[in-house]
Amino acid sequence: MINTVMLVRHIHRPDAITAASVIQARLEDLGIRVIAEQDTRHPEQNTRHLEQDSKHPDFVLAMGGDGTILSAAESARKWDVPLLGVNLGHMGFLAEDIGPDLEEVARRIAAEHYRIEKRMTLDVVVHFPDGTSTRDWAWNETAIIHADVAHPVHLALAVDGQDVSTYGADGIILATPTGSTAYAFSAGGPVVWPDTEAIVVTPLAAHGLFTRPLVVGPSTRLDVVILEENWEEPEMWSDGTRCMVLPAGSVVSTTVGARPVKLVRLDDTTFSTRLVERFNLPVRGWRSAQRMQKR
Repeated sequence: MINTVMLVRHIHRPDAITAASVIQARLEDLGIRVIAEQDTRHPEQNTRHLEQDSKHPDFVLAMGGDGTILSAAESARKWDVPLLGVNLGHMGFLAEDIGPDLEEVARRIAAEHYRIEKRMTLDVVVHFPDGTSTRDWAWNETAIIHADVAHPVHLALAVDGQDVSTYGADGIILATPTGSTAYAFSAGGPVVWPDTEAIVVTPLAAHGLFTRPLVVGPSTRLDVVILEENWEEPEMWSDGTRCMVLPAGSVVSTTVGARPVKLVRLDDTTFSTRLVERFNLPVRGWRSAQRMQKR
């Protein structure tokens, strides 16, 4: 039963603020308590924090584009509750295009009339050369990139303890299937259907004998070693929101995450259809026929 909804909105978009106010009112009319929260990519502008409330939410609702949804996923994954993104952006694979019918969205949430896709995540452990370590996670990707644009980052990749390649590169991306249509896709990585369990390894503008993207299985452990010959310490970015500096000798160990993100879908649109529509792929036949039927 849905009693409390956490509402995350993009604070720099007037349409997101307006839509959030409308759906908050509709949810409250249905007897659902709403926790209004800002996009956590801008924590200094947050006005109310979830930790101040005695109960965690039963549902997380994000108003914006995929970036806002990635931000909201922090809370959804923490509390292990469903996450719905309402698309107010330009192009995205995570958000639902619901048009102006926010009242229907509120009713669907209250009635739990939706389906859930369990999206794979990454668990990341960074081992520092001083013997300490820290943990992180990612839904889209973990990217290790150079901090000095004039020089490449030097790193080595091992798969299940076996050294595979050494790179001088702009960086390397370790992506989930969900993230395969984001940063990794722009870097030339393959599109992987989101119901697949795999990790996509995509070097960025790499020099080396073996620099092709790799796709490894769900039981694989990937170790990226930061080599000594770097001019500057590279940075590790998780989902483009959390940054960590990696000194020489650091090892970034990445595996399939123990806890997925529960992404809410309001219809039965397939990933193949979303792919064609988002990228406006020049397919023939069925898509033009579908367009004619909608007219």
